[in-house]
This record gives sequence, C-alpha cells and structure tokens, in this order.
Amino acid sequence: MFSKGQMVFGVLFAIAFILVLIRMYRKDLNLHKIHYKGVLWILLAFIGFIGMIVAIKVLFK
Repeated sequence: MFSKGQMVFGVLFAIAFILVLIRMYRKDLNLHKIHYKGVLWILLAFIGFIGMIVAIKVLFK
C-alpha cells in the first residue's frame, strides 16, 4: 500500500510534529494558566452533560 520511503517519512513527520506540539505547549503554559483559569470546570460540566445524555438514552431504551 505504501512504499518504505513513505512509511519512514510518515513516522518521522509524526514524531517531529508531536515534539513541536509538546515544545509549543510548554512554551505557552504560563499564558494558559493566566488566560484559561476555570476551564477544567467547563470540561467536567461537558463530560457530565454527555454522561447525562447517555444515561437518559440507556434508561429509555
């Protein structure tokens, strides 16, 4: 399906991309702490809402 060169390129690109993402996230971590306070509560509320939808679907099935 893919040649050996394409597979090597894909793996190297994925590794490089992930490393750049990690580096940029660590670089911006201080800004995230300032500008995104309380975002964890929004995530928990969203997960809870999805859980309620799933529970309602299971109960009324």
